[in-house]
Amino acid sequence: MQHDISQVLTDLISGVSPLRQVHFSSPVSSPPDLALKVDFPRLEIVLEGQVEDGALTPALRQYDVLYVPAGGWNYPQWQSPATTLSILFGKQQLGFSLLHWDGVEVRNLARQHVARRGPRIGSFLLQTLHEMQMQPQDQQTARLIVASLLSHCIDLLGSRIQTASRSQALFEAIRVYIDEHYASPLTREFVAQAFYISPNYLSHLFQKTGSVGFNEYLTHVRLERARQLLKGYDLKVKEVAHACGFVDSNYFCRLFRKNTERSPSEYRRQYHSQLTGKPINRE
Repeated sequence: MQHDISQVLTDLISGVSPLRQVHFSSPVSSPPDLALKVDFPRLEIVLEGQVEDGALTPALRQYDVLYVPAGGWNYPQWQSPATTLSILFGKQQLGFSLLHWDGVEVRNLARQHVARRGPRIGSFLLQTLHEMQMQPQDQQTARLIVASLLSHCIDLLGSRIQTASRSQALFEAIRVYIDEHYASPLTREFVAQAFYISPNYLSHLFQKTGSVGFNEYLTHVRLERARQLLKGYDLKVKEVAHACGFVDSNYFCRLFRKNTERSPSEYRRQYHSQLTGKPINRE
């Protein structure tokens, strides 16, 4: 049995190990105590032998595929020696697990993780496969979607991008986004959703890669822009606050004084007193 996960995937999509039937797990009852249930979608592929599953009938045979939606469950019951490949599509990474039942115990032959990156191709394919549950009889289309997902997995496994580089690139993209949208009512949850990551991971990125918190960076960007407006334009303090994303101008003034030891008005007067004779621009 081939233990190289990339080669296993290649054989499945090339026809060396042709995909057979695509099944969909949609149990109507509560899962048994030992059922496998996670919050992310999965593919379970039988590579050798046959596997009974409490989530569906008939049994899964060699090269059969079981799609388990997020929050769904399956209940493999090993009756005879068999080998399966499980692919978990998490938000941040894919997880691959090659399992073998030798008649006595289940052994993990190979395990691998790879970060998700780039355009959300995998997400679109998973959504399409999810919708195929409504017409499971269209097996040709279902097999093509699964093959496309496996091809996407091979692409991710083959790209040996270092985690640090990926994190840095993602952090820079988020930083640019904040620099451009600072005037909008940004929140940690809103920005995380825009980049298809969790709010906790967004905070982790800022602390680890940027050495500064998300809110701290956002405040820094907004205050820097406020300084520019106070120096270059004869706007009211309330107008400056709103232009920089601060809904409450009183809060803006307190925050500005905390960071500069001057009120916005004092900051403006001090700056222009140093530029004797230079008029204030007006919008």
